[in-house]
Amino acid sequence: MKMLINVPETVVADALRGMASAHPELAVDVENRVIVRRDAPVAGKVGLVSGGGSGHEPLHGGFVGPGMLSAACPGEVFTSPVPDQMVRAAAAVDSGAGVLFVVKNYTGDVLNFDMAAELAEDEGIQVAKVLVDDDVAVTDSLYTAGRRGTGATLFVEKIAGAAAEEGQPLERVEALARQVNENSRSFGVALTAVTTPAKGSPTFDLPAGELELGIGIHGEPGRERRPMMTSGEIAGAAVDAILADITPRNPVLVLVNGMGATPLLELYGFNAEVQRVLGERGVPVARVLVGNYVTSLDMAGASVTLCQIDEETLRLWDAPVRTPGLRWGM
Repeated sequence: MKMLINVPETVVADALRGMASAHPELAVDVENRVIVRRDAPVAGKVGLVSGGGSGHEPLHGGFVGPGMLSAACPGEVFTSPVPDQMVRAAAAVDSGAGVLFVVKNYTGDVLNFDMAAELAEDEGIQVAKVLVDDDVAVTDSLYTAGRRGTGATLFVEKIAGAAAEEGQPLERVEALARQVNENSRSFGVALTAVTTPAKGSPTFDLPAGELELGIGIHGEPGRERRPMMTSGEIAGAAVDAILADITPRNPVLVLVNGMGATPLLELYGFNAEVQRVLGERGVPVARVLVGNYVTSLDMAGASVTLCQIDEETLRLWDAPVRTPGLRWGM
């Protein structure tokens, strides 16, 4: 496989150096693997810290900035960051109002963020944690006890980040983050396998005429393999899997997310089919976001995330945000 890299061992460091030069509004510590908004800590503001393995960009480093995360900790490709990174990030953004850790439900992330919370509290930093576990496809998957954390991570970080930007207290920011996670569900599909720099070849076998329904963002197995389907058929399968798990009582936010190698031409077409299916199922839509946001390196495919919202969470979703990966209203 051809990749635009030097050597696999320096992929993350090289990317962080490039990010630093492209985004001077961020303080990027390449050696210690921490990305912080340059104006942190902001007086009276709750700090939001997240992180995870690299390879899912713009998640999480691309979501650092006003209206979203205060800091992010990138691990090696598909590998959890370590507690020292998280403690360093928490100390960099703590203004005395506390820090919220947003954690995707993968075993390594959960264990390391739990350890980091204990270490940070030993240093006098008040820490709360929210676990994101929105994927309806499978339970107790590879790397995971319980449901995987996927596209809802973006909704949690945006809405909780807006609340923190307003100066809301830690308890309220945490409660909103939990509410968003509880009201969100996701389902993904892979058209091709993912290739990591270290392996240099696809990490699993997916024949050309097949797709995998319910795939994870690290290439974890899904529910089943089927012969290739049309965009409309895939949209129906994804939306129905979500609606089998949750019945939205309110309008929903919709994320149609590319897995990294799917062009926008296809994603917008897929979104048209998702909107058709939601309309047929009687689900009202408040806002739609389409693009590559929670990716899996070079995997072709897409995921759908629905989050039922109320007046406050919709207001916080619409609030201004300025990050490398998401920006509006500023």
